[in-house]
Amino acid sequence: MKAQSLFLVCVLFTNLLRAQEPTLRIAVIAGEGARQKINQKVSVEPVVEVKDDGGKPIEGASVVFSLPSQGPGGTFDNGGKTLTVTTDAEGHAAAHGIQINRLKGAFAIRVAASYQGRSGNVTIAEKSVSRIEHSNGAFGVSTKTWVIAGLCLLAIAGGIVAAKELRSKANGGVITATPGVPVVGGPQ
Repeated sequence: MKAQSLFLVCVLFTNLLRAQEPTLRIAVIAGEGARQKINQKVSVEPVVEVKDDGGKPIEGASVVFSLPSQGPGGTFDNGGKTLTVTTDAEGHAAAHGIQINRLKGAFAIRVAASYQGRSGNVTIAEKSVSRIEHSNGAFGVSTKTWVIAGLCLLAIAGGIVAAKELRSKANGGVITATPGVPVVGGPQ
């Protein structure tokens, strides 16, 4: 019983020490919810910002970006599933050079930061897709589609105007055929 009580006291004491351990605040600046095209470099590179408890950016923090070991995801330029970078003066760290694999679906990039005994982590949710769809225009139709439709309408309107002009000019130079003996010759 004494050994069990001593064990529980040690566990509680360890948990109290961990709860008081200062942590780093990590905010996702870019990449959350990004849709990345399979078999290509990422279009939106994941970027995080590391701050201390007071909200001040931390320069020189070590940040590890980890891609899933299997399933949708990819690899870094170094061919591995992890990339370690250091934060800049603004506390920013970016995962450059991610090559998305050929598998479609949702995946998570795990991010862990550490600095002078403090740590923190965050997850960036992304999705790999076969093609990027841009439907940000009105009624869910892309701006490109609206421009093409507008140009088509202009071409149709131009064709209608041109046809009316040709029809009105055609009456002035009408050639008629009359019954009788045809006469062929020079101007009379």
